[in-house]
Amino acid sequence: MKSELTYVLASGSPRRRQLLGEVVEEFEVVKVDADETCLLPSPAQRVMYTAGIKAEAYPQQMGQVLLTADTIVYCQGRFLGKPKGEEEAKAMLALLNHKVHSVWTGVCVKTAEWLDYFAAESKVLIDMTEREIDDYVATGSPLDKAGAYGIQDDLCKATLVEGELSNVIGLPVGRLKEVLGTHRV
Repeated sequence: MKSELTYVLASGSPRRRQLLGEVVEEFEVVKVDADETCLLPSPAQRVMYTAGIKAEAYPQQMGQVLLTADTIVYCQGRFLGKPKGEEEAKAMLALLNHKVHSVWTGVCVKTAEWLDYFAAESKVLIDMTEREIDDYVATGSPLDKAGAYGIQDDLCKATLVEGELSNVIGLPVGRLKEVLGTHRV
């Protein structure tokens, strides 16, 4: 049955593409436009809702396994998505600095026959000087990442405290494998 299915990743993230390659050999990448505005109070609810909205925006065909995801950073009651510029990136990193915070990724896996959602949480600690934050933001790398950092970036001094590293990067590979295994795809 696996060979008959086509996997589709609806994401513009190169990191998600790389991570999905650890789960399935071949997949198509598409971009979807969806209103990602969500005011739900729980981080888990927010990321699952947004992943679901992305899935609804894609005109899925029979035989396709659609995967969508959304990642946010949650710290001290604040939700942090991608920064709108360097100053906002610096402010986000200053807020996160020296604090254990949560990174949440919601995933929606959808076929014509079934739909499954899940959210994964990882905890991270950032420990950087103000100068290190400035130098890191100047690279431009933080501008396309939730919370203004990539744990995999050389200049970012972030440490995984708990959970899956791949979740922090944008796709919880271990949990995704479990869900696909449950549905035998």
